[in-house]
Amino acid sequence: MSENSEVTMHMPAGANQTICSNCRSTMPSDLRFCRNCGFRLADSMAYTDTRLTNTGDAGRAVVDAPKKKRRLSGMSWIFIGLLVFFICAAAFTAIVSPIRQNIRAGARTQVVKSYIGVDGFNDTDHGVIFEAVSAPGGPADQAGLIGGDVILKFDGQEIQNEDQIDDLMAHTPVGKTVEVEYLRDGVKKTTKLTTISLQDYTRLSRDFDRRPEGRAQFGYDDDDVERVLVPGTNTYGVMLGSILRSRPADLAGIKERDIVTEFDGVPIRTPEEFLMRVRRALPYSTVKLVVMRSKGEGQDLEKLEIPVKLGKQ
Repeated sequence: MSENSEVTMHMPAGANQTICSNCRSTMPSDLRFCRNCGFRLADSMAYTDTRLTNTGDAGRAVVDAPKKKRRLSGMSWIFIGLLVFFICAAAFTAIVSPIRQNIRAGARTQVVKSYIGVDGFNDTDHGVIFEAVSAPGGPADQAGLIGGDVILKFDGQEIQNEDQIDDLMAHTPVGKTVEVEYLRDGVKKTTKLTTISLQDYTRLSRDFDRRPEGRAQFGYDDDDVERVLVPGTNTYGVMLGSILRSRPADLAGIKERDIVTEFDGVPIRTPEEFLMRVRRALPYSTVKLVVMRSKGEGQDLEKLEIPVKLGKQ
């Protein structure tokens, strides 16, 4: 048989014997190689299209068998998995660590928001306005501010809108004394106040709500009031609507459509400020009201000072 000749191996008819396709010798079927020529025998099935290579050494030949693919062992896969895990962990740490450092740095440098003790801000011409001093004894109250004042400047900065002053309050350190320029009745005024924390603001409001004296009663429908401009002046006041019968205001001679401009020496420019001043007054105390009352249709208003002995809620 010549080199590189093509041979075919066949299964024998006998169940326990096979025939060597190289030398045609009969061999037991459990042998792997031919005893005569050393040729590889078939294992219970035929080899087809197998290339035979002559080694040139006593007729011994070798048949090229298909090569098996090498597979990774279980330990190799474990090693690869651990390697991928550590690479991902290192990448995650490299990304997250700077973010955490920035957050911690921001938390250390963040300024706690300051409060001045007023009932919010609203936009108005050339500044912001607030409705009432909401915390008795707070910074705005001690500085002499009242609801209806227009804040023009805060700590040297001109105020344009409520977003700006909210931002200033968020960046003003607690306990800082600032100068406030405001507008009241068309006149510019200045005052100074010292900001407080949210905890102090909450404490002042809680102490007021829980004071043992309770709240005073005036005797009017606080939903039936209106902020009006006193005719012929730059002064606003609060026009009263319904006056409750046989209550302190009625007994003192207060009438519907009276315009309250002063309560116990404090200017009144908004319904919210008037309500807060009534609540702040001591029950059964006597306060002086300044009201503007119409003399009749088409006539000028007259200014009246009326003492009112308050009741208790």
